[in-house]
Amino acid sequence: MKKILITNDDGFDSPALLALIDALKPFGEIITVAPTLEKSACGHSLTLTKPLRFVELEKNFFKLDDGTPTDCVFLALHKIYNEEYQPDLVISGINIGANMGEDITYSGTASGAMEAVLQGVPAIAISQDFADDTKSKHGWNYELACKTIVKLVSKIFDGSFPLSPRKFLNINIPALEPHQCKGIKITRTGNRIYTNDADSHINPRGHEFFWIGLINHQWQETTGQMTDVQAIRQGYVSITPVHLDMTSHQDIKALESWI
Repeated sequence: MKKILITNDDGFDSPALLALIDALKPFGEIITVAPTLEKSACGHSLTLTKPLRFVELEKNFFKLDDGTPTDCVFLALHKIYNEEYQPDLVISGINIGANMGEDITYSGTASGAMEAVLQGVPAIAISQDFADDTKSKHGWNYELACKTIVKLVSKIFDGSFPLSPRKFLNINIPALEPHQCKGIKITRTGNRIYTNDADSHINPRGHEFFWIGLINHQWQETTGQMTDVQAIRQGYVSITPVHLDMTSHQDIKALESWI
């Protein structure tokens, strides 16, 4: 019987998380450990300044009070599982919203998968794009995302994980019904055009505070290998292999000469 650990960054009560759990139940044992509160854009952060507590809501379903996705995976692998009894796969998602380009450095969803591969367990991060911010995300059925993850998990369990250690699959799903999707594209990460959207306000006591707004949806035009952004815009599922070696290898010789 296969074992899958599931986490997310939208919180334990996310409808997308519950859809993922239901889709993967036929594969075997599912254990879910998710944050108590939404942890979007928390990055690959561990909680070091306060204690954390598992709260078992039902059999094999835990919320971590009050942890990040990285906390969830780290503690689950060491305290719910053990060295002899590890999951075959970790899946982080389904995130409500895309995680493309450099946004994966902010992403709690991607970071859940990062932590898994750092701990030696194969992992997938999966996120659902939306056509606009007004769509009812709680009314979304996540059918294409679920069909995609079932297809990929079946392929992994029938064979092997397609990446070497310390690498994970980052999947983004277009805002389409299954019959509208054109297929799957293997992509590289796109390049976001970032802007400063932080609103300044004054509270009743006269103190200034800031509210970081939504990032814009502009991306740089690129050539060569299709990007995750291009795939989503063209109606494809995007699968990007991500590795954790952040060294700019092509600059090593030039930097040696410079120094």
